[in-house]
Amino acid sequence: MPLIQNIVLAAIIATFAGLEIASGRHKDFHATRDDTKLELFMFLSLVAVSQPLIFALTGQLCEWLMPAQRSAWAHWPWWAMAGVLLLADDLTQYAWHRVSHTPLLWPLHRAHHTAHYMSIRVTYRNNFFYYLMMPGLWASGVLIYLGFGTVYLVYIVVKLTVILGAHSAVRWDEPLYRIRWLHPLAWVLERTISTPATHWAHHALTNDDGIGHYKGNFGNLLFVLDMLFGTAKITRRYPAHVGLQDDRVYGKERWFVEMFYPLIRSRRAQSALATGGAASAEAEVRRR
Repeated sequence: MPLIQNIVLAAIIATFAGLEIASGRHKDFHATRDDTKLELFMFLSLVAVSQPLIFALTGQLCEWLMPAQRSAWAHWPWWAMAGVLLLADDLTQYAWHRVSHTPLLWPLHRAHHTAHYMSIRVTYRNNFFYYLMMPGLWASGVLIYLGFGTVYLVYIVVKLTVILGAHSAVRWDEPLYRIRWLHPLAWVLERTISTPATHWAHHALTNDDGIGHYKGNFGNLLFVLDMLFGTAKITRRYPAHVGLQDDRVYGKERWFVEMFYPLIRSRRAQSALATGGAASAEAEVRRR
């Protein structure tokens, strides 16, 4: 299962990367070496360590606690499995993402917002422990044990395509807003799934331009969750700048601090990742 998923994931990433290069927008990234290291090592740790570990542990725990339930739900229709996955994985990830914008968990998600560019390379840019603690991955491991394996593979391919597309430097939704006869399709899509316009707004440097909305647009696959819970903002525009104000003032954190906090702490002034940095985390969250 993880092998097939990773092969498909690599193909999707290669497609989006090719589009970013072909468009020439990769030239605008100006990524530092620390940016590249953080994004590369976090991606590798997720696909090679965190997800396989979680799925292995949930499998072992289920085998120990409920051995008779292996594949017990495998007879369910695919649409029922998909519905459960949307609740157990995407809804919980919406909640996890939203609570990660509070002072308590912000240090584990902060790295995702320190990129000063939008690209598929930002998609898995997070703290190492952010994914280890993600409820949706643990729930998915249990559902795979119960027989959701094949449907989960299709579900995750769809979800990863949407998430990668929402972070991509290639704004695939832009023609939908420019071409009048596509406006009805745009209206449906932007209220159903995450798009570059809505997700870029979540990464915005500021809300002052009327576009940024870093206090909402938390949805991963389903943007309709933001619509339901009152955290949606749709402008059909893209912020001029993304990233964090504090990094511009005090300088960016080192990649290993962003990745392995709290095992490694920051020595930077006014840092949410420093020992006793709760006040800084709260101040950053207020600006998020």
